[in-house]
Amino acid sequence: MGRRYSPYLFFCSFLLCSSCMVASRHLGSSSSRKILLDNGLGLTPPMGWNSWNHFHCQINEKIVKETADALVSTGLAQLGYVYVNIDDCWGESKRDQQGNLVANKTTFPSGIKALADYVHSKGLKLGIYADAGLKTCTGKVAGSLGREEQDAKTFASWGVDYLKYDNCYNNDEKPTTRYKAMSVALKKTGRPIFFSMCEWGDMRPALWGADVGNSWRTTDDISDSWESMLKVADVNEMYADYAKPGGWNDPDMLEVGNGGMKYSEYVVHFSIWAISKAPLLLGCDVRSLSNETMQIISNEEVIAINQDSLGAQARKVRMEGQRDIWAGPLSGDRVVLLFVNRKPWKSSMTAHWDDIGIEPTNRAVEARDVWERRTLSEPFQDKLTADVDPHACKLYVLTSIP
Repeated sequence: MGRRYSPYLFFCSFLLCSSCMVASRHLGSSSSRKILLDNGLGLTPPMGWNSWNHFHCQINEKIVKETADALVSTGLAQLGYVYVNIDDCWGESKRDQQGNLVANKTTFPSGIKALADYVHSKGLKLGIYADAGLKTCTGKVAGSLGREEQDAKTFASWGVDYLKYDNCYNNDEKPTTRYKAMSVALKKTGRPIFFSMCEWGDMRPALWGADVGNSWRTTDDISDSWESMLKVADVNEMYADYAKPGGWNDPDMLEVGNGGMKYSEYVVHFSIWAISKAPLLLGCDVRSLSNETMQIISNEEVIAINQDSLGAQARKVRMEGQRDIWAGPLSGDRVVLLFVNRKPWKSSMTAHWDDIGIEPTNRAVEARDVWERRTLSEPFQDKLTADVDPHACKLYVLTSIP
């Protein structure tokens, strides 16, 4: 569904990354990191759950309620997973006599307002799905094109907190026009609603989305495979400079726990999304989490990287064959470092300070391995080297020692 990007753009992005990395360490002030969409939301990337990756159209209000319960009972809500987002297939294909969207009478018999009340009673937030076209992508629900103000009022009256706005059946109208119309309509309601633009990277929304939405899809849909995950991550990385508090690049929802990748590959997946300041929206069935899945999605130190107040997206600073070195600034003059080994065999990887934005200094640097949850015993100078298993990663937070 999404467009492909030129090799030239990717090459230019790579050439600029080292210089941008150093400069971005000084972007911590509120004046330099202006929040453009004035709805007060998305100061850090949203966290929660979305129904699509696991359930697709097989969704109903019972599943949504049980998911809200599970987010609370597992402790995930306390870690920040607060959005409970219903994707496509929640509504009827036709509007009511007043032209309003209505919930599917079979699968959501109580209606969305009652469901929102239930979710809110758990201390969570409810998200809904709509489309900037004539109907949603499955064709099962009426679209919002030309009905933006009416539908925005409906969502606000239901108590919706998050809108994922898709791009199908769009009548060949430009997304820059269609998405702005819904953004304006949401603002008119007076209710703060996180606006997630699912535009698939069609017209490179990172370049214009910050004054329209709180997040924007930079890529085609993800699927639950190693190859798809890395492909999506590569495209999303090209727009790192455009992410900031209030507006985030979105490489699609998490697949962790859906079974298509190995444990180490899911660790890579979650690590890249975390350092990329991507929305952390779980796409699995949180009512039946495995221990391995829970270990990944509940790692507070990795979540803290994603939710860091500086809001600077990390990017690849070196690409050595199938070995990627990612780095980015964190608050408190720290740096996040990620080694990703795409090879099918173990490989040694080295990050040099001048590549990752640590200014040359005689000071030693402390490295915290956030997946092993331990600080390495010996400090490092000038560089850090690690052996990385196949289809695996190493994730560190680096702090200069005074």
